[in-house]
Amino acid sequence: MIVFLGVAIWVVVIASWSAITYSGMITETFLPTPDMVVSRTLKYIQNGVLWEHTSASVQVVFIGFVLSSVVSVPLGLFMGTYRIVQAFLDPLVNFMRYLPVTSFVPLFILWIGIGIEQRVTVIIFGIFFQQLVMLADTARSVPRDLVNAAYTLGTSRAHTVFHIVLPASLPNIFDILRVTMGWAWTYLVVAELVAARSGLGYISLKAMRGFQVDVIFMAIAMIGILGLITDQGFRLLRKYAAPWAL
Repeated sequence: MIVFLGVAIWVVVIASWSAITYSGMITETFLPTPDMVVSRTLKYIQNGVLWEHTSASVQVVFIGFVLSSVVSVPLGLFMGTYRIVQAFLDPLVNFMRYLPVTSFVPLFILWIGIGIEQRVTVIIFGIFFQQLVMLADTARSVPRDLVNAAYTLGTSRAHTVFHIVLPASLPNIFDILRVTMGWAWTYLVVAELVAARSGLGYISLKAMRGFQVDVIFMAIAMIGILGLITDQGFRLLRKYAAPWAL
């Protein structure tokens, strides 16, 4: 039943899209027909263009996400566990997480250049501080009795975080990583719209200049599919890494 409902919503979306475009309610200049998008996608698959730009985007997102998560997970757990760490980092983190990423893109280009490093930096800047806040909140939700019991048994601060707080927070950590991975895919377009020479965001901008709306739809759909794949991947990781939380 659940699978049927999941398929049914897509049938409704595609049917509505087809009805609007094939009936002429909206011209193909503004909204392409489904067969236009499919034919363009097949063409880009055959000539290798789609895979080239998709792999470039996947590389940017995964490098940025991994670098951000490797730092934010332990730091966020320490922030949520120890008030002195929170008091030190909280003002800066809460200031930085409200800054618009798009306004920093020109600065990143000036400071870093126009290579992959600049695009990766955009991804990191977009999700790192959000991850810290969410992870710190998760660590604070761990019962203090567990932490105090570890101290009573002579456990060090670092061991308390990694052997008490981390396992207790693991299900929520996977949920946070799953959500922020979705944000990373949305920031991808911001990262690739300026000074990029490859990627799905780049071909979207290039297509916009040539009024190739079908290419834009293809790129958007590809980002959505990649996001869905990573989302399901984190769901599976959570299921097998934290089976007690199902």
